[in-house]
Amino acid sequence: MMSLFAKDGRPKIVPELSYLATGLGCVTRVYTDHGVFLIDGGQDQPQVVLREAYGLSVEEIRQRLEVPVVDGTRT
Repeated sequence: MMSLFAKDGRPKIVPELSYLATGLGCVTRVYTDHGVFLIDGGQDQPQVVLREAYGLSVEEIRQRLEVPVVDGTRT
């Protein structure tokens, strides 16, 4: 499990990498202290689905992340 936000408050789930990566598309699920995220790495439009939220509401998470988040908590 990882923290969703860095110590300075910036989100760790970002729309674009700022460093080299060797395993693009390998991660489909991210467990954080504020929720469980499903990552659909589609070629045209990657999608981040919030499956479960902890400590923050879905709307608070949407506002703080830099990527569009789909609410998957009600399925």
